[in-house]
Amino acid sequence: MKEQFKKFLNEEQDPKAIEKIASKLSDLLMKNEEIGYIAVQKKPAITVLPDSIVMTNKRIIICQPKNLGLSMNFIDYTWDEVEGTFVKENILGSEFSFITKTNMEVSIDYIPKIQARKIFTYAKEQLDILKTGAVLNATLVDAIPFSPMAEDEIIEEMETEEVTSFAEIMPVSQPNFTAENQEFEEVSVTSKDKSLSDFSQDELFEKLQNYKKLLDNGLILQGEYDAFKKEILSYM
Repeated sequence: MKEQFKKFLNEEQDPKAIEKIASKLSDLLMKNEEIGYIAVQKKPAITVLPDSIVMTNKRIIICQPKNLGLSMNFIDYTWDEVEGTFVKENILGSEFSFITKTNMEVSIDYIPKIQARKIFTYAKEQLDILKTGAVLNATLVDAIPFSPMAEDEIIEEMETEEVTSFAEIMPVSQPNFTAENQEFEEVSVTSKDKSLSDFSQDELFEKLQNYKKLLDNGLILQGEYDAFKKEILSYM
């Protein structure tokens, strides 16, 4: 952990303050959370217990030592809570501040100017990343076409009634048989040339099957089929 914070010790950071923060942050970082920068307060007089600002890719952490350095308070603000960040450079150091979306202002003064500029730049980058992600998500949602179904296009489920007799749905008039029902014509011709009494049992059964096919194809009515069936069965 100490090796990770050595990169912050070349911009006027207090090494002892960095070391204390490092020992505390090891148990505070969330999964996939990385520290981007640490700024340490430096007052004109000797600052025994300076406040610090830790910038990560997920939040801003304010570190405030308490009880003569034996304990430390941590206050964090996630980037989606931050409305804007500001830096005010004074003669002695800078004041870094940010405003939350609930209009709460948080500020720490006497931050060395170079550190204040670093955390300000890092904060702007994180807010831009957050904003870009929100815009991208909104664009993806808008890109999904949505066309509400018109009222005349709404298909309502209709109750259906089971038809048990094909005669109920067939036209009453006698069908006009054409070349398409040649099979029926052949059956009719045969019936004229040959009496049912002259047919064998197999022929009668085949004849009954032919009439059933005509009924299934809608070429004869149910009543007609029943009459043919009754007549044929009387010879079987």
